[in-house]
Amino acid sequence: MITSIELRQKYLDFFKSKGHAIIPSASLIPENDPTVLFNIAGMQPLVPYLTGQTHPEGTRLADVQKCVRTVDIYEVGDNSHLTFFEMLGNWSLGDYFKKEAIEWSWEFLTSPQWLGLAKKKLAATVFGGDNRFPHIPKDDEAANIWKSVGMSEDKIAYMPGGILESEDNWWGPAGLTGPCGSSSEIFYWQGDGEFPPVGSNPGTDKDNWLEIWNDVFMQYNKKNNQTFVLLDKKNVDTGMGMDRTIRVLNGFVDIFQIDTLWPLIQKIEEISGREYIENIEVTKSMRVIADHLRTATMIMGDDRGITPSNTDQGYIVRRLIRRAVRHGRVLGIKENFCSPIAEKVINLFKDVYPEVVRNRDFVLTEISKEECKFRNTIESGIRNYELRIRNLGDSKVFPAKEAFDLYQSYGFPIEMTDELAREQGLRVDLAGFENEMKHHQDLSRAGAEAKFKGGLADQGEMSVKYHTATHLLHAALRKVLGAHVEQRGSNITAERLRFDFSHPEKLSEEQKQEVAELVNYAIKQSYQVSFKEMSVAEAKAKGAMGLFEDKYGNKVKVYTVGDPNTPPGAYVNSLTFSMEICGGPHVKNTGELGVFKIIKEEASSAGIRRIKAILE
Repeated sequence: MITSIELRQKYLDFFKSKGHAIIPSASLIPENDPTVLFNIAGMQPLVPYLTGQTHPEGTRLADVQKCVRTVDIYEVGDNSHLTFFEMLGNWSLGDYFKKEAIEWSWEFLTSPQWLGLAKKKLAATVFGGDNRFPHIPKDDEAANIWKSVGMSEDKIAYMPGGILESEDNWWGPAGLTGPCGSSSEIFYWQGDGEFPPVGSNPGTDKDNWLEIWNDVFMQYNKKNNQTFVLLDKKNVDTGMGMDRTIRVLNGFVDIFQIDTLWPLIQKIEEISGREYIENIEVTKSMRVIADHLRTATMIMGDDRGITPSNTDQGYIVRRLIRRAVRHGRVLGIKENFCSPIAEKVINLFKDVYPEVVRNRDFVLTEISKEECKFRNTIESGIRNYELRIRNLGDSKVFPAKEAFDLYQSYGFPIEMTDELAREQGLRVDLAGFENEMKHHQDLSRAGAEAKFKGGLADQGEMSVKYHTATHLLHAALRKVLGAHVEQRGSNITAERLRFDFSHPEKLSEEQKQEVAELVNYAIKQSYQVSFKEMSVAEAKAKGAMGLFEDKYGNKVKVYTVGDPNTPPGAYVNSLTFSMEICGGPHVKNTGELGVFKIIKEEASSAGIRRIKAILE
């Protein structure tokens, strides 16, 4: 049996042998990207480098990236959907292209030295063309490379393209314009029989093939007028789902048998006194609990950890925990159980993502608080249900809208509503409830997809200005409040900046004024903004700030506001106001920023303050 730790290491060792620099996982929380709540793919933190920026580690990169996707959260509980997952990725930034990408994919998957999967159990899909764009041909090149490495022709499927829709073996662009190109996906046979029959491939027999790998070949640039031109530099973006691959390598029928999920199922069995295979309902509830608490723990355990709340990432964390608690009630669990399972998650990932250990106390405290709150909420839901029953009159049907409002407003499970109604001789309009739920899901899914459609972090003029202003603000806060101040997150739009930082108490009006005056002083000085690539050790020696240093590779970009040869210090007449590890982009001169104004200062979570500010 191969473990997740072994697979991670094999993957990185393989691509290191092919000249790739190994870079650490970025935070789950995107930096200065208002278009998406979480990093949802391995490529997302690297988008600036896929679109032309030079990466400090070179043109060949590989990593294991933490990801969270919640678009299909209602599907969790089946045998395939997960909210947290790890993406194994390798990238070529204007370096190698289709031939090397496909040959290495095949070598890693099939070589006995690496994964040793049976060649007869693998198939591939390639771009089949889009009639609307005849100048972009179907990908015979990729198909021929697959044949050259030994894949049978009947296992290669041409998929009709949907270029404008970014589907069927076409990726991107991330936004309305930008880099894009065809892709080639690799599938593993999971149907009956040891090997697939002749003619079976993902194009003819989709249900029996499991996608495990995707090579994206970015060679076009989409323009505003929906024209596509060739890029000067071609890129490769590869993604391999680790959870699915672990399942395949070990011959598991159930993805929840993998080593980063099964110990959680066992813990739930221990707490509940129920068996995973007892019945369909029990199996589903245990899967939801294991998945959701794993995801919530990884989000809160991130160095930009999120507190459960009613907005943005915090709302997702709250939603995950509450869905887990609801399914705990289905299993008959009466006591609090989320913390012990979160503790198990931390132990499973402590050697791979040390941040979960650093933030252990925060995770266990917040998850316990949220569980207690929701148990009180459920009691409120029961009381609200009883009030609605009184208003039914002679009707024997509990309306769908009432049931859905209980679910949406109070987190009250439909199963509980149905159970209570049956006890009172009533019937819940379950069909109507499903329609209400489907409508809500469609709206939620559309909203999530739309949020990511922007793709790239906004690099417009104002967003770049606000991003630069966060550097000035960070330096000013440390000068006024002390060296304990460290960035805990930021969110940039074209209208404002939001900056989270460590500090135990509310800022006084005098402190806020002093911070704003320091920032505006730096702006009026018209400091030059420049960057230099160096090692993390060199950056530290120079006094550069960088809270999330464990996400960086051997080389980093250090942006200096002022003289790069002078130690930083945010004070009047300082030659260098700020020096910070960052990927960019920034303005060339602080004089471009305008007037900095703090709009609001408030608590974000325990020990974390938040400033919202604008430039006028």
